[in-house]
Amino acid sequence: MRFLKQCMALTVFFSAASSANPLIDQLIGATTAFLEDEIEMHLARSAREARYQIQVSRLDPRLRLPQCADQDLSVSLESPAVPVGRVTVRVSCEGENRWRLFVPAQVSLYQNVVVAVRPLGRHNVIGNQDIALLERDIGQLGDTYLTDPSQVVGMRVRRPISADSAISASQLELDEVVRRGDKVVISAANAQIAVRMPGEALEGGITGSQIRVRNTRSGRVVTARILGPGQVQVAM
Repeated sequence: MRFLKQCMALTVFFSAASSANPLIDQLIGATTAFLEDEIEMHLARSAREARYQIQVSRLDPRLRLPQCADQDLSVSLESPAVPVGRVTVRVSCEGENRWRLFVPAQVSLYQNVVVAVRPLGRHNVIGNQDIALLERDIGQLGDTYLTDPSQVVGMRVRRPISADSAISASQLELDEVVRRGDKVVISAANAQIAVRMPGEALEGGITGSQIRVRNTRSGRVVTARILGPGQVQVAM
């Protein structure tokens, strides 16, 4: 898969004094190259198409350590386990003059996610007109985002969602296929007999949920499992 890399440019905040420090230049270069490799591998493993940006934090221009030979330089990810968001890179010199430093950086990973284009209230059923695929830094979203509109359209809002917000699965629930007051067909069956009778839903629910229904012939109230729109089943 081809990854979009047009924004891999390094943005570094350091003073003119620090830019003349060969060690700091070496640390920035090693950290950036390492993170680029880590992010590429992360994207390949996740089969994700995204662009990224690496920003190394300011390094102390007063830093005075002997510069390390390139072959003696060791770089690893200290935290977190996935190189997205705020990261810390451990850079060590394994040569004659041994030292170890921790370099902080920010990795922004941009991907299209499902975003609400208008405020969505509780119990609203989401339609295509309510959402858009927009680019967001998923490092700021954690795991609370969706990338496929089909995961959202037709779902009901569990709690209010503000406009321009990424939509997460925890904010959604299945829409009711049976609503309170709906006319339903109550079915019951065993190995010897199957019966069907008219009823009225006293509660709403989704497919598979248990609701109370009234048999409109007998007036008896029973608990039934929703099979689909207008269809419920009781145990016999």
